[in-house]
Amino acid sequence: MTFGEQPAYLRVAGDLRKKIVDGSLPPHTRLPSQARIREEYGVSDTVALEARKVLMAEGLVEGRSGSGTYVRERPVPRRIARSGYRPDSGATPFRQEQADPAARGTWESHSAQAEASGGVAERLGIQAGERVMCTKYVFRDAGEVMMLSTSWEPLTVTGRSPVMLPEEGPLGGMGVVERMAAIDVIVDNVTEEVGARPGLAEELSALGGVPGHVVVVIQRTYYASGRPVETADVVVPADRYRIAYHLPVK
Repeated sequence: MTFGEQPAYLRVAGDLRKKIVDGSLPPHTRLPSQARIREEYGVSDTVALEARKVLMAEGLVEGRSGSGTYVRERPVPRRIARSGYRPDSGATPFRQEQADPAARGTWESHSAQAEASGGVAERLGIQAGERVMCTKYVFRDAGEVMMLSTSWEPLTVTGRSPVMLPEEGPLGGMGVVERMAAIDVIVDNVTEEVGARPGLAEELSALGGVPGHVVVVIQRTYYASGRPVETADVVVPADRYRIAYHLPVK
């Protein structure tokens, strides 16, 4: 096979990827051996190895000790619907994240005071090291972990108030908009920045992914009169979910 300017290992990986996507190499099929790839594509062992590494990094194949490399089952992506604000009543934090009336799920959370890192402090408009309430969530859909979220709220806003702990007290679990309104902080804007990156080891362990899997990261920040009052990172496995936004037309 004649290769152009693209590195040979990427061309080999691209051809194998195409076979996986179109079903020529269905799930649970053993990937051609390194020797077979070398012979079929007329490349070196190094190129064959690097091509296999690309497919592993993309999560298309997985190695099985003592057996070889196999095509992974490709999940059918499910939809996570998002909108700026929650329904007026009966909503849960999980429903807030999904913004879908049909959504059902469970979640776990843990809150603790912490010092704001440089990045979190910049997003909240405070000084690095200032005290924040950090809450970590694990969201499940039908028992399967489908989303992680970590939120930070400046204690200069919520400290020593009935809403200091997001999941406890009279408004525990009601979400940012309602909780802030209870202390006369009126949320009037929310922004979300969406990006993708390889998942961190602890994220992939919780989400059931493998090293190299990509996650979608949503950086969300709530504002009251221009002041950030909460910011959060929402992490979703990119191979299993698609993010759908419901944006009102004004």
